[in-house]
Amino acid sequence: MIAVLFLVVLLVVSVVAVLMGGGSIAQLPLAQIAVLIVLFCMFFAAGIYIAAALGILGIIAGFAFSDRPFWDFIGQMVWQPTTNFVLVAVPLFLLMGEIMLRAGLSDKLYRSLNLWFQRVPGGLLHTNIMSCSVFSAISGSSVATAATMGAVALPYFKRTAYSPAMVLGSLAAGGALGNLIPPGITFIVYGLITETSVGQLYLAAVGPSILVVLLFTLVILWHGLKHPVPLPEKIPLKVKLLGLIDLIPTAILILIVLGTIYTGLATPTESAALGVVAALVFAAISGRFSWKMLDESAKATAHTTAFVGLILCGAYVLNFIFGSLGVPQALAKFVSSLPVPPWVIMALIIGFYLALGTFMEGFSMIVTTIPVIFPVVKALGYDPIWFGVIVTMLVEITLISPPDGTVLYVLQGMRGTPGPITDVFRGVIPFIVVYVLAIVILMLAPELALWLPRMSQ
Repeated sequence: MIAVLFLVVLLVVSVVAVLMGGGSIAQLPLAQIAVLIVLFCMFFAAGIYIAAALGILGIIAGFAFSDRPFWDFIGQMVWQPTTNFVLVAVPLFLLMGEIMLRAGLSDKLYRSLNLWFQRVPGGLLHTNIMSCSVFSAISGSSVATAATMGAVALPYFKRTAYSPAMVLGSLAAGGALGNLIPPGITFIVYGLITETSVGQLYLAAVGPSILVVLLFTLVILWHGLKHPVPLPEKIPLKVKLLGLIDLIPTAILILIVLGTIYTGLATPTESAALGVVAALVFAAISGRFSWKMLDESAKATAHTTAFVGLILCGAYVLNFIFGSLGVPQALAKFVSSLPVPPWVIMALIIGFYLALGTFMEGFSMIVTTIPVIFPVVKALGYDPIWFGVIVTMLVEITLISPPDGTVLYVLQGMRGTPGPITDVFRGVIPFIVVYVLAIVILMLAPELALWLPRMSQ
């Protein structure tokens, strides 16, 4: 089916290219760019696997519009970026999260934080956000954070008066922090594509991460005051303090991973390797380590890594062809010449990402759009590090945006009692609104993201 579609589309595009006078690399007409965008939408509407869609679209564009023998060096254009040392951090961070889940460290994390938040207005909903925030600091993946903390948290809400919509919405919002709070994997991919320092991106994410967590907390506090639930018995301070012992393994992992990055003692890849070793040590100490556990963790990591790797390969083929055709440069020149202030164009870019995220997966969105959008942003004079944080926040929103948010369906599938998916949709809406508000605040006050990177220079 894909082969037939490929041949049909190649024929149509070749005819269009001839009619438009295609073949010029230096001056690609905007009409041809429009054709490529239409094809891009057609592929995704047809439901083709994202990796295949990206690669095929790149090959079609190359045959139709380029006079270079690009097929002679497709292997090199894929091999060179995918062997980048920074990219090794992705499977390592994923492996660390898988080991933590199977070692029971995430369950201890949730129970310990619950001792402190269960009597605050909003109760366990605060625990959802805080535990997801802490777990995000060692996971790097939104889906992994939502799945891990959802498996731990949902049993706590059985036979309680909490709204199912807010329970699922808070877990989805908390899970979305997995990519924003360092060491988010999206920052690694963005840094690789745009040649931006991953360490500087991690520093820039600290302020926005705190802002988003505070806004989520205010939403839950407002909901807790408006819809109070019966409070559990008061827990002695001594019990709360003893419960902090369960946070020690997680705190040490965060210190190892983020501490080594921020102090310059290790690169993100090296810190991820140290985190994996530390997670294995804690798994052994807790008595959960076994070869079966390690095998299951490795298989889950390999599955996710293969998914990411194939998308990157397809994206690099497409990006190389687009770059050689001058698509990003032509688009940047066109947009930067518009008679409107830069912030208007940036607002349009943000709106474009929000709309795209309603039907497209976040990771796929960033690898397919950044090579085209990034030159436009630079031409407008915006800081690449600041934009990296903005894009990551937009990707997080797409992961929890109905109707296609990946995190929403992960949590829906983990519900112990049957219920409509609309519960998750309704519950996550308030958090999406405040997430967009956080982006607006970051646009008005970019120093919120840039002051730490500037201080470190």
